[in-house]
Amino acid sequence: MAEAQAGKPQGRWRTFHEKFVVEERYMSEPARRNLYRTAVGLMIAGLVLFVIILTGVLQHDGISAADEPVRSWLVTLRAQPATTIMIILAIVFGPIGLPIIVLVVTVAWGLLAKHAWRPMLLAGAMLTGVILAQVIGHIVERHRPPINLMLFGGDTTFSFPSGHVLGACDFLLVTTYLVFSRRTNPRSAVVAFIVAGIGIFFAAVSRLYLGYHWLTDALGAFSISLVILGAVIALDTWRTARIKGEQITGTLSTADAGQD
Repeated sequence: MAEAQAGKPQGRWRTFHEKFVVEERYMSEPARRNLYRTAVGLMIAGLVLFVIILTGVLQHDGISAADEPVRSWLVTLRAQPATTIMIILAIVFGPIGLPIIVLVVTVAWGLLAKHAWRPMLLAGAMLTGVILAQVIGHIVERHRPPINLMLFGGDTTFSFPSGHVLGACDFLLVTTYLVFSRRTNPRSAVVAFIVAGIGIFFAAVSRLYLGYHWLTDALGAFSISLVILGAVIALDTWRTARIKGEQITGTLSTADAGQD
């Protein structure tokens, strides 16, 4: 009886400890190399796109020349049903709705999964996006479109990059990668990323339609998210991807750890 009682806390401690032991996943050397290449490619593409967009924003030329025509065109499309949908999207991906969604997802995932590595990565990616949006916004100090055209209350904070779009991109892209990177069916991952892309598109359109951002604000947010996604893939691959025969102290193989 005493042994059983002594073993119970030990079992609980072991379960808690294993939450923070990163599971290993085994793959071929070419597969791991492709993951690193994908990560580097995403980060380079994101940085190059961001520099191009930022240059246009600061110099008021280049790609930013499309800002006003796109804004004017969207104003002509405004109608009550569409406006209601766009406001709902703005709330879902806004500074109140999205943090609640992220909190629920990460906490539930962390509690239900055997290991907390992936929900912790998601939380870290989201926090990184918030910090970058605030820092870049205060450095660039770009003004938003005219306040009289905003349909959901006035907003005088800085416009570049769009925090709503960056949050939507980070949540949808990083979550899709973290979930489907452990699946063996590549088609499911392709479908999931297509769905994530559709969600990002509508999140961006809602901000432009409601009059809170320029086109380049949304594109700049997307470019930053590509960098964050690449960094997540690189970190996750470095920490969890193993070739047969490799093992790092403090990790568990997926065979031993079971599926999340």
